[in-house]
Parts: sequence; C-alpha cells; structure tokens
Amino acid sequence: MLALCAVTVPAGAAQAAPPGGPLPLERLFDGSAVSDDAHPDTADLDGTGASLSAQDLAAAGWTPGRTLTVQGARLTWPNRQPGEPDNVRADGQAVRVSGRGDALAFLVAGTGGGEASGTGTVSYMNGARSSYRLTVPDWRTGPLATKAVSLPHVNTRDGQISERARLYVVTVPLLPGRQVSSVRLPRASGLHVFALAVRASNRGWTGSWAAATGGHPTVGPWSDRTLRLVVHTSAGGPRVRLRFDNTFAAAPVRIASATVAVQAQGATPRDVPVPLSFRGAAGVEIPAGAQAFSDPLDFRVPADTNLLVSFHLPDTVAAAPVHKLAVQRSYVSGPGDHAADGSAASYTTTVTSWPLLTGVDVGGGPGSVVLLGDSITDGDKSTTDANRRWPNVLATRLLQQNVVPHYGVLNQGISGNRVVTDRYPGDGVSTDTAGVSALHRLDRDVLAQTAARTAIVFEGVNDVRWQTTAAQVIAGPREIADRGHAHGLRMLAATILPCEGEALCTAAADAERVAVNAWIRSNEVFDGVLDFDAVLRDPAHPARILPAYDSGDHLHPGDAGLAALAESVDLTLLQGPGAGPDGSYTSRSTTTGAWSDAPLPLRSSRST
Repeated sequence: MLALCAVTVPAGAAQAAPPGGPLPLERLFDGSAVSDDAHPDTADLDGTGASLSAQDLAAAGWTPGRTLTVQGARLTWPNRQPGEPDNVRADGQAVRVSGRGDALAFLVAGTGGGEASGTGTVSYMNGARSSYRLTVPDWRTGPLATKAVSLPHVNTRDGQISERARLYVVTVPLLPGRQVSSVRLPRASGLHVFALAVRASNRGWTGSWAAATGGHPTVGPWSDRTLRLVVHTSAGGPRVRLRFDNTFAAAPVRIASATVAVQAQGATPRDVPVPLSFRGAAGVEIPAGAQAFSDPLDFRVPADTNLLVSFHLPDTVAAAPVHKLAVQRSYVSGPGDHAADGSAASYTTTVTSWPLLTGVDVGGGPGSVVLLGDSITDGDKSTTDANRRWPNVLATRLLQQNVVPHYGVLNQGISGNRVVTDRYPGDGVSTDTAGVSALHRLDRDVLAQTAARTAIVFEGVNDVRWQTTAAQVIAGPREIADRGHAHGLRMLAATILPCEGEALCTAAADAERVAVNAWIRSNEVFDGVLDFDAVLRDPAHPARILPAYDSGDHLHPGDAGLAALAESVDLTLLQGPGAGPDGSYTSRSTTTGAWSDAPLPLRSSRST
C-alpha cells in the first residue's frame, strides 16, 4: 500500500482530459458497491456479484453522507442508498478537488484478488502539476493491519457470507503550499474510489504528546465511567486540541464530554478542568476505524508538564484501542460524568494504559519530531510516573537550547513491536498489544502525525530476537526511509542495542543485529545515523549493555541508559539544511525522486 512521492511532470505527460473538464467525484460514480442484506443482488463491487453490507456499514458508524476523519483527512462516505452508484472505477477521470495541504487522501478498495495500482496527476491553481502512484489492497484479501475499517460479512447474489470486507485510506503527497484544483485518477483495473480529499497540513499546530495504538484488548468494562488520563507534554503553546482514535474497532465509541487541565498531583487538577468541544458539541461519536479532533481551545499548555485529560464514556465499553505500556498511572471514576470535577474524590481506581487518547497538539511552534520504536522508546523499565523515557529527556534537551527549534517530541514506541511482522493482526479483540508492524503503522503513526518534520527509526531488536534475518529487517527501514522522504520528512535511523544475557538474544541473533547495524552505519538511505549501540554497549563486551545502563534484564536500559541515549543525540541532525527558522522545509530529497523547490540536499550531515 505504498503511496509514492509527488514529482512535477511536463504538461504533455498528463492524460487527456475528458470533455467538459473536472467534475465532483459523486458526479462520476459509475459502480454500486453497497447492498441491503435483504436485496444483495442490487450491488456488485467486484464483478462477481459480491458487495458491502449496508447494515454492517451502519453498525460501524459509516452511514450515508457521514464525514469521517482517518489519518487526519476528512472523507465523506457516499450519500447514497443501497444499490445506488457510490464509487468511481478509476479510469483516468478528472475529479474536481480543492484545498491546500500536505497529502491527498483516497478512500478506496481494490478488486480482482490482488493489489490495484496506477499513476495519476494532481493539478494546482498556479498551473503546476505533480504525479502520484496509488496502490490499493484487495477488499477481501488485503492486509487487515492497514485497513481503515473491516466489516464482518460480504453480501453475494446467493446471500451473506461470513468473510471480512475491507476499506482502505491511502495518502499521496502534494506540492506544499499550493492550492489543488483537480485530480486525475489512475487508469487501473479494479481500483474503486469512494471519496478523496486534501488533508490539511496542520499549519499553526505542533504535536506535543502522542501515543500509538498497539491493539484492541478487553477493558473494564466501563459503563458510565470517566477516564482521567495523565500525559506529559513536550512543547507548550497558547492553544490546545486533543485527538482520540477508534483504531482497529468494529463499532463506534461515544464520548459524552471531555476536559483538559494541568495536573497538581494524582487525579487532582491544578485548576478547574476546562471543557472541550467537538465541532461545537460537548461530545462526539467516533466511527469504527476513525478519529476525532477536539475544537481548538484557548488554554495555555505548559511545556514539559503533566496534563489531565478527562472524558466520560456513557455507554458500555468492553474493548477499546489501547496503548498498553503507559509507564504512568491514570484514573477511572465511579459512575457518572466527572470530567469537570475539580477534585480527585470520584476517581477511585487506577489504570496503567492509555485508551482512545492518541494526541495532544499545541498552537504555534515549529512542528514535531516523531520517534518510531519498540519497548525501549516506549519506556519499558523506566521509573513509573517519572517521565524518564528517552523521548522525554530528548524533549527537555530541546526546550533548554536555542541551536535548533523547540520541536515537539512524539513518542510512537510500542512495547514488543517489530519492523516487518505484525504482532497484533490489526483486527478484532486480542490480548496482544504489541501492534502491527512498523511498516504497517507508518502512515498512521508517523506520516499523519501533526506537523511531523523529522522521524527517528529505532527498531529491530525484537525482529532479530525472533529469528528474522538481517536482510529481512533491513528491507523494512529502507522502505520506511523512502516513504518518509516522499512525504517530505527528514529520516534518521538509530542502531540496535546489544542484549546478550537476555534469553532470546542468542549468538545467532546478535550476529543478525550486528549486520543490521553495519548497514545502518554505512547506508545512504537515511539522512543521519544515531549510533545508540555505541553509546550503551560495554566496551569490554560489545554484545552486552554496559552494566551501569542496564535495567537488569539485559534488554532494556534503565533510567541512566535512557538518559544517555537522549543526551547522545546531535540535535542539529533533527533540522535539515532545507529547514527554515520555524523548522518547516522548502525542499525534499532529490535522491528519492521527490520534488524539490530548491537544490538543498537533505543528506549533508551524518553522525556516527
């Protein structure tokens, strides 16, 4: 599902426009994909008489005409009744689209049993054009790990069968700062487009805190309960907005009210919590697989400080999208809506995960650095409630200097995560919360993060511990770097730490680790290297962590080791030569084939 980069193309390279010029997508609908369960023969998505169930879509919250936010893009599910035309079979049609942003998002499905792929073009108001390649998984066989939503049935002419149907959201990059005027779809057999929209570039916002969803386990159950989650900011600002994600879910979740406050201690706020709104309403229902941003709120968010984010769940929630390893105690109330409570009296139990909440953004600032990692980035074995994860220490360093912008730091580590293998399958209720692979979560957890400027990839130890070869691991960060560059990010890689002494860190696993690290140090794919292996290894025994940095399990650094990682980062690597005073970029890597407004190479500095 790789969305390739935008590149300017000569005018003659575009496909010929149909008479009459671009039209809104709904004016081009020529296929019927959705049927009523009682009349399954009224639609045919794939040419065999199979279709999506209108009832399943409604149960997931995907109702006709509803606008859903997925990967930061607002996409409207076709306002059509079952059996009516509701999608475009991509065949070079010119679609009227407007907006200015960082990416174009497609709500799509492929048919034919394999990926559907083709090249299209984007036209801009100033006359520029860019090309893109759109690759879409099959609606019945594609990976569940990357789907936007899955449905439990497929309708056929002979009736309904129990089989997962998938819909996908795929994004492709746009030329920055330019107003889109139209999009030409690819000519691609079996590629169906239900909606498309420009994703806003989040100008005016910086990501201050984030957590990656690792799975969809059972919780509570919570019924008429309020969660008060404790999160730690990096950058501060005069405004705030929150992001809630219903990732991996099969049904909507409803938040009746939500507030934000600065923590005094425990579940006690410093001041009375301030109410949030969602498109003017006190609460929001989030469809399966979608997300919700709160409205911008004038609320000064201090940097490097704990916030209390409280939200009331009025209905029974028995399973939820969760970031399992918070290394932080949060709180659950007794019955009732206690989001606005100025005391901790109602918060009678604790929880050590972060359900549903995935982001805190602040107004202004230069943008964010995203850290894609596993348990070492997640903070496993760091001191609970102390915010001593290496991303926290890095954020504090950034705030205390004036050499590079005061970027926000977004921790997208997931304990147990791997580069090339899904631990959680990406669908259904599961006890495994180690997430889908780094490759499969890259779009959601890095490319769609608020105002992302630079990404650091620090994964691989779990792959080699579970007998993945160095060659297989290397293919992962190579693809991650290419996809990040295509979206204009500066991409850094960190070497894998030694772990001899831990049960799965055998001599064979260490040999693969060493091979991966050798590639990272010598490769020309990333814009810079953070040699974390060299920072923490025992000089007298390089296959082991130095005892002073070891948490005791020989795999995870303790507080001192995590601080050493953060202190070793050359902060100038976080800002490429194409970055302006606010941290934004005016050029992209020419070596990846991406667009460039100025001949500024991103790979002018490396650190080993």
